[in-house]
Amino acid sequence: MLAVLAVLVAALLVCHPAVPNGVGRLGSLLEALLPWLGLAVPVLFVLALLRRSWTALAAVLAPALAWAGLFGALLLPVDGDEGKDKDEGKGKGTLGITAVQHNVSDVNPDPVATAKALAAAGPQLIALEEVTPSALPGYEKTLASDYPHHVVEGTVGLWSKYPLTDTRAVDIRPRGFGADWNRGLRATARTPRGEVAVYVAHLPSVRFGAGGLTSGPRDESAGLLGTAVAAERLERVLLLGDLNGTVEDRGLDPLTSRLNTPERGFAFSFPAGFPAARIDQVMARSGTVASVRTLPATGSDHLPVSARVELAPR
Repeated sequence: MLAVLAVLVAALLVCHPAVPNGVGRLGSLLEALLPWLGLAVPVLFVLALLRRSWTALAAVLAPALAWAGLFGALLLPVDGDEGKDKDEGKGKGTLGITAVQHNVSDVNPDPVATAKALAAAGPQLIALEEVTPSALPGYEKTLASDYPHHVVEGTVGLWSKYPLTDTRAVDIRPRGFGADWNRGLRATARTPRGEVAVYVAHLPSVRFGAGGLTSGPRDESAGLLGTAVAAERLERVLLLGDLNGTVEDRGLDPLTSRLNTPERGFAFSFPAGFPAARIDQVMARSGTVASVRTLPATGSDHLPVSARVELAPR
């Protein structure tokens, strides 16, 4: 029985794309929690030792290797550059950027303290979601000295050390959502090493109930955002946002198929009280997201995510 369970866990890890999504979005639900299947490995190992079963012990290698193949690289150490306030890259001509992504919560009790905490991480770019009209002046005033360039569209905003041009809203509204639902923007960051297109987005929430996940609007919005990224004229692209999905979730395929995801770090960001998944994402085109980490909690139900991105020469 232990051997069978071990093989089943390995099969779910390796073959998760084959789990159907038609009923209750079971595939997306599994993929949202996929890293946690690794907890089965030590449990099965201990049980196999207690049973003194060589067959079970050998079988436990299957999920262990499967998990390592999927997530082992995320555990590798980073070089320590992430978080430093500089725009040099590792290779000749590359552009290194530290970017912070944070859903600040529309009921955040202290926007000023949140803004100070994000700026203290020393990023060049800060993307925010759930920015309410009442909280916006606090973010603007607090970040103005270090981030003189910013743009806000609806409830999403981008603060930058670099000049921003060609700013505009990006329509990622699913069918049936009103015209006042505005959660996407695009801007060109004019860095010392060329232009970078920066997208900030907040995809619709995913709900879990008796019938499973409800992710249709999120998936549709991801498709619209993926189309916008595909049509982007600039080769170098950064996407920062609360995408309400993990990078393993097939609902984000329109984005993860076009953009690179973090190479180091788990950075589970939600919920802040007991982070179980990273749904706050930093992705890149023509570059790599070298590492990602969470920052200390603010007044939000999300943790901030800080990423070190290495963009290719222009």
